[in-house]
Amino acid sequence: MPRIPRVDVGNELYHIINRANARLPIFFKEEDYKLFESILKEAKDKYDMRIISYCLMPNHFHLILYPYQDKDLQKFMQWITLTHTQRWHTKNKTIGTGHLYQGRYKSFLIQKDIHLLSVIRYIERNPLRANLVKKAENWGFSSLSCKLSKNDKKKQLLSKWPIPEPNNYLSFVNKPMNENEVKSIRYSVNRCKPFGSKIWSDEMVKNYNLIT
Repeated sequence: MPRIPRVDVGNELYHIINRANARLPIFFKEEDYKLFESILKEAKDKYDMRIISYCLMPNHFHLILYPYQDKDLQKFMQWITLTHTQRWHTKNKTIGTGHLYQGRYKSFLIQKDIHLLSVIRYIERNPLRANLVKKAENWGFSSLSCKLSKNDKKKQLLSKWPIPEPNNYLSFVNKPMNENEVKSIRYSVNRCKPFGSKIWSDEMVKNYNLIT
C-alpha cells in the first residue's frame, strides 16, 4: 500500500501525532516526560521550530507545529523520534530491543482560524478526557501547564499563536467540547484529512494532491 503523501511546507500549521509501538506506555515517571520535553526544546533550537501546543500522554504525544521553511517539519520530527528512541533505550537499558514508536508520525494541516483553537483545546484537554486529572491544568506535561508555569525558561518552549487567544482561556479549556467538534477532529486524524472549513480543506487536498 503506497504511503499517503506528506505535506511539508513552511508557514502552515500541523497537528502531529505519534504513538508507542503496540500502544504500550513509554512515559511512566515524571522523568520520562521531562526527558521528552528536554528533547523537544533541543529540537526547537536546532531547527528554529515554532511549537504552538503539545501534550504528552502515557503512550502517545500530540504537537501543533508551525515551521518557517519547507522541509523543516520532517527534519524536526525525524530528529525528535530518533533522539527520543535512542535516549529512551539508553535510559531503560533496552538498546537493540526494537522500535519505540509504532511507525512514522502522522501530520494533518490545520486552518489558521477557529479550527486551530479547536485542536489546541482538544490536545490540552486530552488528560482530562482520559480521567488522568480533574482539571486540564493539573496535567504537568502539556503546553497548558507550560504556559501557566512560573518558570520563564520552560515558557520559552512555546511560540505565540497566529490567532488571538480567547478571554478566560483556562475556563474555556476545562469546559466540555461539543461532541461534533471532537468527532470532526478525530475524523481528520483517522482519514489524514486537513482540519478546517470544507472549502479550505478541499483546496488543501487539491493543492497538495492529498488522498483522503
